[in-house]
Amino acid sequence: MGVFSDILRSDETIFKNVIALDYDYIPKLVPFREVHQRHMASCITPLFQDRSGRNLFIHGPPGVGKTVACRHVLKEIEDEHEEIEPIYINCWEKNTTHKIMTAICDSLGYKFTQNKKSDEMMKIIKEILNKKSVVFVFDEIDKAEEHDFLYWILEQIYKKAVFLITNYKEWLLNMDERIKSRLTAEILEFKQYNLPETKEIISQRIGHAFRENVVEKDAFDAIVKKTYDMGDLRKGLYLLKEAGNLAEERSLKHISIDQITTAVKKLDEFTINKMEGLDDDERFVFEVVKKYPDSKTGDLYKYYMNSGGKGSQKTFTRKLAKLSEGRFITMEKVGGGAEGNTSIIKLASRQPVNKKITEF
Repeated sequence: MGVFSDILRSDETIFKNVIALDYDYIPKLVPFREVHQRHMASCITPLFQDRSGRNLFIHGPPGVGKTVACRHVLKEIEDEHEEIEPIYINCWEKNTTHKIMTAICDSLGYKFTQNKKSDEMMKIIKEILNKKSVVFVFDEIDKAEEHDFLYWILEQIYKKAVFLITNYKEWLLNMDERIKSRLTAEILEFKQYNLPETKEIISQRIGHAFRENVVEKDAFDAIVKKTYDMGDLRKGLYLLKEAGNLAEERSLKHISIDQITTAVKKLDEFTINKMEGLDDDERFVFEVVKKYPDSKTGDLYKYYMNSGGKGSQKTFTRKLAKLSEGRFITMEKVGGGAEGNTSIIKLASRQPVNKKITEF
């Protein structure tokens, strides 16, 4: 074998379809989520009989297939069933009633939303959707700052199924009682993939994304174990894509353990901003959160002040928002108590990224 046998030519690539490593990529089959998809389908089935569907509250940790499974069901509706309108909204991106109504209008093909108020768009949406049936999927529902759009949909849209997706099962418990009583949602839990399931999913994605025999066995085993340990398929797919890019940068025809090692070291670019990106007070707030995790915002501010913090509560809240944007923390909105609406501040789930490869 020649010394250049493992070197890519300028016109070669190890990738077959790099899009298959995007987490939003929807495969023809979503493995190990067939039962979940059948449950979703059963909630939608009454719409085919000209009746309202059943509502669904979907929860589970990040990276376990909640969104992919839902979007797979919506895609089938879009491709094969014109009588039902599928509408998907990510509430991280569209977090107010006005933004959500604008997004629904866009989904329905109604483009004349500029300068229109929410109630004006609601009338248009009602007129369009009450002539047909609709499945609403509100992903990351816990990121919505307002929930009156849910109340309106439940009251004003006749034939619908409403799916709410979140990482936090506790979110439903704190929903406004007026909405909860009208929603009467069934519960669907997505659990973390076990090790054999993780192995099969990673194997399938490699088959879609790379040319044959690109990923060496020890590299494959390392990716599978790291993905399983992190409990988040998205991070495993990131590692695969990064390792593939690293191999191509070196004109290599195979992904070895060396590329996996380097990709793991770079994982913090995917999961969390570097600490160097925080100012001194943001670091101080983060230390308080680490000391008092799972606290309400108001309680955490008291701990911050008692620990020597100097900022106002408004400034403190802005610092928390910055930490949330950087994925240092998560802010889970809750309400209904004596204090009104607040948030539970939690440390974001993340793995150390400076481990040696032997720790796979």
